Amino acid sequence: MLNTSLNKSLRMMFALLALIIGIGLIMPTAYAADDQSSKQQAASTSDADLWRAVKAGESGYSTDKAIEANVLINKAGNEGKEIRNVYIKPAIVVAVFGVFGAFLFFYLVNGPAKLAHGFSGKMLERWTKADIKLHWVMAISCLTLMLTGIFIMLGRHFIAPYVGDGLWASIIAVSKFVHDWSGPIFIVSWLICIIKWMPLQTFKMYDLKWFLVVGGYINFGPFKGKHPDSGFANAGEKMWFWTLVIFGLFISISGLMLVLPTLDLPREASIAALLVHGISAAILIAFTIVHIWMATVLSEGGMESMVSGYCDENWAIQHHNVWYDEIKANGSIKYKS
Repeated sequence: MLNTSLNKSLRMMFALLALIIGIGLIMPTAYAADDQSSKQQAASTSDADLWRAVKAGESGYSTDKAIEANVLINKAGNEGKEIRNVYIKPAIVVAVFGVFGAFLFFYLVNGPAKLAHGFSGKMLERWTKADIKLHWVMAISCLTLMLTGIFIMLGRHFIAPYVGDGLWASIIAVSKFVHDWSGPIFIVSWLICIIKWMPLQTFKMYDLKWFLVVGGYINFGPFKGKHPDSGFANAGEKMWFWTLVIFGLFISISGLMLVLPTLDLPREASIAALLVHGISAAILIAFTIVHIWMATVLSEGGMESMVSGYCDENWAIQHHNVWYDEIKANGSIKYKS
């Protein structure tokens, strides 16, 4: 009987000991598994927060001492790229094809502004030789910048798909080189033009009528034959001049910010300069196309003055009568011998 009780007690003790040992083995493993799960969950949450912060443009730490080296992803850069692709690129396309197409349609329907009394054959001086050279230096550099800028901005869409990679790389490299070196020529000539011609570009009350009758360029309806008063520069030329002054300044400053190697600008400033550059370019391209149309095919005899410096007397009377009356009255009129 005693042996039976002892055996039973020993079995219970061994069972209890086995239970304790089992619990001792299981609990650390379970705790470790639970701790690992908690760590994984915390790590997952931490990683998500980290990348959310990175994408939001928050700065971290880097041993690189360059400006904004601590920012892995620049939010302003991504937003600027979206603005350029969604708004500025289409605006440049509209400026080139839309404005050109509109004036082509106007020309086909309306025709050029003819001289009411034909050419007189008497040529009077309108521009000096220095003015002509200055105009063409600025004009050629400006057109070069516009053409190469269009290649740089839009070439990947309408050139790159149709040429090989090697040729496209050469086109974009040459475009950038020419664009960068034409810039200083434009800036210097633009600044001289502003200083030299600004006194001739002040708006007068009679300029309002010029806009109301569309400058006398319409050959049908109630506007036909209406030749508004105009000084040395008509209202349209004055508007073009001040557009060139304002947006030429914007495009010059932003261009210098983008190309000068010594400037270490924050990314936000570089993106702002790029956007201002693109917007200014779209506006100047549109106004340049208008200026070229108005000065050439839409105005009979208009181009001659910027080639030789002389204009026909009847052209001066019809398009710039106030200026003609002034130089005739003060005796400063100069005829081509």
